[in-house]
Amino acid sequence: MQLCTATQIREFDRQTILAGTPGTVLMERAGQHVCDAIVQRLGGVTDREITIICGGGNNGGDGFVAARLLGALQAKVQIFLLASPDSLQGDVRCNFERLTGVQVTPLLDDERVAAVDIHGDLIVDSLLGTGLSRVVTGRFALMIERLNQSGVPVLAVDIPSGLDADSGQVLGRAVRADSTVTFQVQKIGMVQFPAREYVGQVSVVDIGITPELLSESQLPTLISNSEAMGLFPQRMATGHKGSFGHVLLVAGSLGKTGAAILSGLGCLRSGVGLVSLCVPERLNQTCAMSLIEAMTIPVTGQDGICFHNHDFGLVVDESQGKGCVVLGPGLGQAETTRQLLNQLVSALTNPMLIDADGLNLLSSDSLKSLAGRKLVLTPHPGEMARLTGKTVAEIQANRVQAATSFAEEFGVVLVLKGAATVIAGPGGKVAINSTGNPGMGTGGMGDVLSGIIATFMARGLDPFSAACLGVYSHGRAGDLLVESGMSCGYLASELADALPDVWQELGG
Repeated sequence: MQLCTATQIREFDRQTILAGTPGTVLMERAGQHVCDAIVQRLGGVTDREITIICGGGNNGGDGFVAARLLGALQAKVQIFLLASPDSLQGDVRCNFERLTGVQVTPLLDDERVAAVDIHGDLIVDSLLGTGLSRVVTGRFALMIERLNQSGVPVLAVDIPSGLDADSGQVLGRAVRADSTVTFQVQKIGMVQFPAREYVGQVSVVDIGITPELLSESQLPTLISNSEAMGLFPQRMATGHKGSFGHVLLVAGSLGKTGAAILSGLGCLRSGVGLVSLCVPERLNQTCAMSLIEAMTIPVTGQDGICFHNHDFGLVVDESQGKGCVVLGPGLGQAETTRQLLNQLVSALTNPMLIDADGLNLLSSDSLKSLAGRKLVLTPHPGEMARLTGKTVAEIQANRVQAATSFAEEFGVVLVLKGAATVIAGPGGKVAINSTGNPGMGTGGMGDVLSGIIATFMARGLDPFSAACLGVYSHGRAGDLLVESGMSCGYLASELADALPDVWQELGG
C-alpha cells in the first residue's frame, strides 16, 4: 500500500488543481466520501444527531461539505466552528456559504468550548487535518480533550486532529478516533506509533488526484501481505541446497552463544540452502549440538571465547562464495573483536548484514566506507542512538526521518527495529512494516530477524527487498503465535519455528 507525507499530498492536490480539477471539486468529493462513511456506519442518518467540529482550514471545509450533504439526508447536524466565520477563505468560505439548515456555533475562546454540550450519535473531527506541525494549545487542545471524554464515537476526517501526519507523534493532544476516512493515500504517520492507536479503522478513499502523480512518484510503502507476496522468491522444482543460498554467520562469544544459534535457526527456517556458523572454538560444540543442520567453523579467537583479529584470514577465506555474511550477533565488546570486525567490513565484498554487537563495534571510518555496498544494518533505537550520536528519544520522535537521513548519508539499507519497523534505503526509499506485536519484545528476536534477512540476500534479493520481506515475515510469524493463543511468553526459537507457516501463506 502506498503512503505519503503531508508535503507530498499537498503537492498532489496542487498539481491536480493546476491540471484542471478545481479545489472545490476535490473538497466536494472528500465531503461526499465522509458523508457516505457516516451513512454506512450509522445504517442511515435520518433524524440521527451528528456533531461536526470544524477548523478554519481545508479540513474544516471538508466538514462543511459533509454537513450540507448529511442535512439533505434529514440528519440533525450541528457544527461547532473553532474559527471566526469572517476568517474563512477560498474553497473553505465557498462551502461555508453553501450551508443551509445547519446550526453553526462559533467557539472562539476556552470558556465557550468548556461550556458547550457535546453529544449525539456521532462526532466528526474536521478540526486540524494533515498540515499540523506544532503543539496544539488553547481552545483547540481543550476541544480535543472534550471529544475524547464525550463517550460519543468519533469519525476523523483525513487524520485525527493533533497527530503529526509524518512522524505519527501526538502534538500535545490528539483525537482518539474510532474510524478515519483519509483521502487518496494513507499518511505515513498514521501507520506508526503512537498514531496507530488513535486512528481506529482507516478507510482510504479516492478523491480524484491525478493518477500519474502517484504512479510517477517514489512514495513510502506499507508492507502488507500483497507486497510480501510480490517479493517472496519461489523455489524452483529442480532446486537443491546449492540453489537457495549459503549464509556465513560470524557470531557469538562466551555468554552469548544463543545469538549465533538463533541467527542460524532464522536462516534455516527461512529456507536457506546452507548456513555456516563461524564461532569461537569454546562455543563450537554447543552450536554444533544445538543446530545440527548447520556447519560450524571454530576459530581460536581470544582464548577461544571471543573473536580476535588474528582470525581475519580464516574468516575471509570462509566468506568466499557465500551469498551473504552476517556480522554481529553475540560478538561481545572485546577490543580484539572490534579490530577484527572493522577489518572485515573493509575487506569483504559479499552482501553483508551487520547487527547487534557488530553495530556497536563499527567505527565511524568503517561506517563512512559502506556507501554503495550491498549492506543492511539492523539497529534497535538504542543502537541507532549510538550510531548517530542522538538520544533514543530523538530517534523515536521521528523514526522515518532518522532512518531515511542515515540511509541517505551512508548509502546503506537501514532497518530501524521496533513497533512499526522502518526500512530505509538510498535514494529516499522507505517502507513501514504492518506486522508484529508486543509479545516479540524479548531476547533473541533480532537474531532470528538477521538470519531471515540474510537468507533472502543470499538468495539474490536486493538488500532493500530482502529487508522488507524479512521484517514482514518476522512480524507475521509473531502474529501467528498470538493467533494460536500465545499473546506473550513465546520464545525467539518458537517464532523461528513458525516461519514455515508464513512461507505457506506467501505461496512458498
